[in-house]
Amino acid sequence: MIWLIGCKGMLGTDLSLMLESSGLSSVGTDLYVDITDIAALECFLNQQSRMDPVVWIVNCAAYTAVDKAEDDSAFCRSLNTHGAANVAGIAKAIGAKLIHISTDYVFNGLGIASGNSPGIRPYREDDPTDPIGVYGLTKRDGEAEVLANSDAAYIIRTAWLYGKYGNNFVATMLRLMQERDTVSVVNDQRGSPTWTHDLADAVITLIRAVDSGRTVLPGIYHYTNEGNITWFDFARKIYTQGRDLGLLTGDCTIKPCTSAEFPSKVRRPVYSVLDKTKIKAALGLEIPPWDQSLEKYLKTCAV
Repeated sequence: MIWLIGCKGMLGTDLSLMLESSGLSSVGTDLYVDITDIAALECFLNQQSRMDPVVWIVNCAAYTAVDKAEDDSAFCRSLNTHGAANVAGIAKAIGAKLIHISTDYVFNGLGIASGNSPGIRPYREDDPTDPIGVYGLTKRDGEAEVLANSDAAYIIRTAWLYGKYGNNFVATMLRLMQERDTVSVVNDQRGSPTWTHDLADAVITLIRAVDSGRTVLPGIYHYTNEGNITWFDFARKIYTQGRDLGLLTGDCTIKPCTSAEFPSKVRRPVYSVLDKTKIKAALGLEIPPWDQSLEKYLKTCAV
């Protein structure tokens, strides 16, 4: 049995649906089983164990409101750090394997110098973390708790998530492009858009690989769609594909701007590109390019 925590979130909903269609036995919980309350986790687990023992836990629960976290640090830490520790402790106690979802925000977003070559390279799993805000700090500390409390934990860092079942950049852009003649989008932050459907598929691939006896060492892995762009580039592609699919019916000009023109309580990472060599080698993955996945996602919106 796979226990999916956070089954009603953007990623969790996609993963829940894919688990159901894959034939893998799973059970999902959301806010009604509070991961910050170890007794609540134990109570649910005791009830579930009478029916079907849990052998995998997938933790998609997280506090992800980056700006609000600056004023709500106690609750953010409770969920992202202490909650993660509770889930990892439960997994170890019952001998279950754990998949914990994390974020590019554990890095400072300045990138890593690429040796003798000019410029910077994508972040690797073993690069030093250096979060620049409460959200990133609590997620980084959550990773440390997971690794300390479970010796069978897989942490998957991801970035720039969008999907059908939650608020995200793609949905916001489609709405603004339909309502306005002009939309300004930052052009000085670079990353890799990631469709929740693709990430969910990677999670299931990991579970199947380990269950089949393939050697996939516990630890930290990175997953995003292939390629990297700026938010401005992303918006332009949303517009052209949205027009082609009939999701957008009016004209809208997409203008580039700087992050300074959209001040926020916490500085956004300038560079969020993650190196995926490790997960591709471990699972034999062929990761879809971001623009192909965006088109597939938008086609689901057009139905």
